[in-house]
Amino acid sequence: MARLTKKQKEALAKIEKGRLYSLDEASALVKDITNTKFDASVDIAVRLGVDPRKANQMVRGVVSLPHGTGKDIKVLALVTPDKEAEAKEAGADYVGLDEYLDKIKGGWTDVDVIITMPSVMGKLGPLGRVLGPRGLMPNPKTGTVTMDVAKAVTEVKAGKIDFKVDKTGIVHAAIGKASFSADKIAGNANELIQTLLKLKPTAAKGTYVKSIFMSSTMSPSIAVDPKIG
Repeated sequence: MARLTKKQKEALAKIEKGRLYSLDEASALVKDITNTKFDASVDIAVRLGVDPRKANQMVRGVVSLPHGTGKDIKVLALVTPDKEAEAKEAGADYVGLDEYLDKIKGGWTDVDVIITMPSVMGKLGPLGRVLGPRGLMPNPKTGTVTMDVAKAVTEVKAGKIDFKVDKTGIVHAAIGKASFSADKIAGNANELIQTLLKLKPTAAKGTYVKSIFMSSTMSPSIAVDPKIG
């Protein structure tokens, strides 16, 4: 087992073992225990009482974080020529179609989100092996396949993120930066959790939100009281 550094020991010492913190407490504490030289990302992991192998218990969706992500999201808009100006004005970093499809075929994936139109989805099918594993394949359910390209780009740039429960039943999401104020971190976390509560599958039995942990890049995890409703 790797030895803990002095800073890691100091951070762990500030977390009370066995205690479940409120969102407000955890948001303040995560700032206190973050000692990176860069602006660390603040992440949340929510374990749900679902079986993601069953289609009727899959939890996925989108949420607009009220205080943004703190990250400069690179957006590629794969659109027809008549939609290019609209996408550029909304703030898309890359706009076009065939030239970017060729770049992706060559292995280029230097973007965070791809937004496209229903009529273009057929061209993206063959690129599933490249885009799928990186979570970049556009999906109507997350609002990234739409005719309202400008709105989609604006929302993503403002802090709209998509999430999906993994095979172990956990939803992982980045909800801000350590430089955010504690109330902004708590506000973003609460928005995600409330969205998850609304998406509870009717087939899910027993406790739905089993555990919540908050952490920043390289920090220990803080247990959050899952009874948030």
